[in-house]
Amino acid sequence: MADVFHLELHDVETVEVDDSDDAIEIEEDEYDQNPNINAIVETDDTETVQLTEQTVNPGQEKTGPQDFELRKVLGKGGYGKVFQVRKLTGTDANTVFAMKVLRKASIVRNQKDTAHTKAERNILEEVKHPFIVDLKYAFQTGGKLYLILEYLSGGELFMHLEREGIFLEDTACFYLAEIILALEHLHGQGIIYRDLKPENILLDAQGHVKLTDFGLCKEHINEGILTHTFCGTIEYMAPEILTRHGHGKEVDWWSLGALTYDMLTGAPPFTAENRKKTIEKILRVKLNLPPYLTGDARDLVRKLLKRQVPSRLGAAPEDAQAVKQHQFFKHINWDDVLSRKLDPPFKPSLSGDDDVSQFDTKFTKQTPVDSPVESTLSESANLIFQGFTYIAPSVLGEQMPSHVVRARSPRKPGSSFRRHFGFTHAQHGNILGPHCSFPETPSGGASHHHNHHNHNPFAPAHNFNMASAGEEMMEVGSGLPHV
Repeated sequence: MADVFHLELHDVETVEVDDSDDAIEIEEDEYDQNPNINAIVETDDTETVQLTEQTVNPGQEKTGPQDFELRKVLGKGGYGKVFQVRKLTGTDANTVFAMKVLRKASIVRNQKDTAHTKAERNILEEVKHPFIVDLKYAFQTGGKLYLILEYLSGGELFMHLEREGIFLEDTACFYLAEIILALEHLHGQGIIYRDLKPENILLDAQGHVKLTDFGLCKEHINEGILTHTFCGTIEYMAPEILTRHGHGKEVDWWSLGALTYDMLTGAPPFTAENRKKTIEKILRVKLNLPPYLTGDARDLVRKLLKRQVPSRLGAAPEDAQAVKQHQFFKHINWDDVLSRKLDPPFKPSLSGDDDVSQFDTKFTKQTPVDSPVESTLSESANLIFQGFTYIAPSVLGEQMPSHVVRARSPRKPGSSFRRHFGFTHAQHGNILGPHCSFPETPSGGASHHHNHHNHNPFAPAHNFNMASAGEEMMEVGSGLPHV
């Protein structure tokens, strides 16, 4: 083959480059090494600009506790409080929100609580969906964290289920359809929810579903990836969590089956007088379905509550698509569900955007006070919460790039702990960190019947999180307001 190129290599010659054109020549007396700044500022050709938050960071709103008026107490816990507030400033002035206030000193005591707090806040920033509660602001002071969320005046689904006793199948179908789309969205983002139950499902003013409390979520769980954290609320926990063999997104479909059973019968499918016996039932006892359920409802519950994960409805890779195609949902138009076009079976009777009638009067009658912090954190401890601040793009009126810093108890009379906005409690109370909720009633047993009279949306419950097989540790919930 003939040579295409013929190259000859020679010794490299030094080439002098004339860069004199780049030089700036000035006389020594033309350059003042000690200029008089005041004299320069006072000249006519100098423009003066005052440095403010608006001029340095144009278009970004600086928000803090001073921008919100406390209206009502919605709940309390060991880490802080949840308030109904009204915005005083900005383009969204007069808007009503829920404000979750968390004490940093309580959170930093436990490394897991800190990690879960940050993880949930990040999930709330990243995940935007019609059936998931919306985070509007996040900010902090020297001693506290603040999460500002949309105010969901419809209250907990738990309260409405408690009042009705059971739901008709059409009613249950409506709520389940919206919940399925929320879970589908989370799973598509690689997130397992892991705490699906009536207490964590809120209704907005129109009666549509909103999932709250993301303290037990696990991120980065994609196809074939398992996690081993022992967490959740026992009555709704999948067998593979209890056996600690590793679990994936399928645990949410088991919980959906338990929730479906609860809606249609008035109680979760497996309950007993203590958590050990409840676990035994979940792992071994045959599912008992009441005869009044339709064939489609019975089949849906049976397929969701399959103990063998590969046989469970919704098991990978089909995930939500298999659940949506079940005959129980044969009359559902899923595009209409996503567009919120279906008519909710229950529409809250509200007097205005600040109505608190769906919340426990034990809290709403209290005087709202954001108590002062008793102690402040060191500078190094405060660095843990670096990057916590957030303003939703919808508030700014433009799409801003996300900035993410990576870092429960069932119904029971008298001592139930309710988290309208993810408020949780571990002995001393808890609102923000993830938690594994193990039910304890005053008599030491688990309760599974609805009892609205004693229902307390933010009451304390004993939440435990098994960090490893032989270690049981108290942990606070991360809810939303665990954020």
